Amino acid sequence: MPWERIKKIVGRRTAGRSATEIGALRAILEPGGGGRPPLASNSSAFTIAVIALSAKMAKADGVAVRIEAEVFNHIFRAPPAEAAKVKAAYDRAKADTAGFESYADQIASMMATDAERKRDVFEALFAIAAADGIFHGDEEAYLKVVADRFGYTAGEYRAIRALFVHDESDPYVVLGIGRDADDDAIKRRYRSLVRVHHPDGLTARGVPQEFLDIANRTLATINAAYDEVRRERGL
Repeated sequence: MPWERIKKIVGRRTAGRSATEIGALRAILEPGGGGRPPLASNSSAFTIAVIALSAKMAKADGVAVRIEAEVFNHIFRAPPAEAAKVKAAYDRAKADTAGFESYADQIASMMATDAERKRDVFEALFAIAAADGIFHGDEEAYLKVVADRFGYTAGEYRAIRALFVHDESDPYVVLGIGRDADDDAIKRRYRSLVRVHHPDGLTARGVPQEFLDIANRTLATINAAYDEVRRERGL
């Protein structure tokens, strides 16, 4: 999950969302206008969008529980000096899910030419949704809307979903490839996924330590799916 270039993203205004909430979150994060935006970006607009989208993800099933906040904090680890401000912004945003579509649109716009970083954010939302061990129907509905705003196809959504929600047993969905693919195509797809998600490669590219846990989990799921396909095909 390459994350090393997220700080280069340029923030833009959030369209269509209540200026009151945006202003309140900005005031928390940047008191007096001089605060340094936390998390991994130098853009306060990006920071606000990620916090709000994550907090509202936690609220999607009606109850935002502590483990979801802990997963958010683990993934988007803020400097100690900024942690209290991030928590305050998260707590405010989790009051309801209103306007989450606009935050999704903002992130999609920021990452229009940065597909890997966009997927980082989407996988983080899935990690939050799956944190309590229950994948609620309303969480699914929320993530499908975000997926649509991010420009993902139904097949791409199912492939990412299968990495975090273990009620789908189809290994081809996990690998993101059709059952009619030949053995060589499946092998190429598997190797491509390993290159993208292997923790050693991410470490070499400077990805923060907190993302490696998700990368390890993702890689284990990919390996298990590939092993199942190999057994099925007698490879």
